[in-house]
Amino acid sequence: MIKYVLPVLVIGVLAGYINNQFGVSLLNIVFSEYIFTFSLFLLLFLMGLQFAADRQATAKMRMAGLKMLVFPFAVALGSILGGFVGGLILGIDVFASMGVCAGFGWYTLAGPLAGQLFGLKWGALGLAVNLLRELVTIATAWLAAKLDRYAPIAMGGATAMDTTLPIIVQYSGQDTLITAFSSGFILTAAAPFTITAIAALAH
Repeated sequence: MIKYVLPVLVIGVLAGYINNQFGVSLLNIVFSEYIFTFSLFLLLFLMGLQFAADRQATAKMRMAGLKMLVFPFAVALGSILGGFVGGLILGIDVFASMGVCAGFGWYTLAGPLAGQLFGLKWGALGLAVNLLRELVTIATAWLAAKLDRYAPIAMGGATAMDTTLPIIVQYSGQDTLITAFSSGFILTAAAPFTITAIAALAH
């Protein structure tokens, strides 16, 4: 699958760049506001259909109960700790660094929110860091799954519930769908509160 994903991703980047330089700006709005949103809803519908059709998966989800919270909690802790260590190594504001990483891959939230709470440059960094997290997950999930089948879920963070979910299921196995979706969902719900809480600690 990766042999199709990477070329499509590169073609998409090139198409967006060319359209920005020479194309019609209205196309950007059509793609970002309508086509992308529709594609995402369609993707979630299909994954939900696949999940509901798998009786073993739903049974396992009921059996797991609150244990399902452990994985996203570990991912959140690892992401924030990574921001702390990265901030120390680079000699930058460790609270802002942790706040940026607390976006958990949700770049459309982390960028604006980090910019509002920590300053404009942190908004740009929040967007870049979390977008890069999603792209790296898409590009390297096949390799990470060979090391540990749950590694792509941790890498995807909040995106494990939508954009990186098909890639994760492809390489980590169908039975990781529930863990990936629930982890991504919980991290998505936690991201705005976590970033805000870290910002409150910084001030």
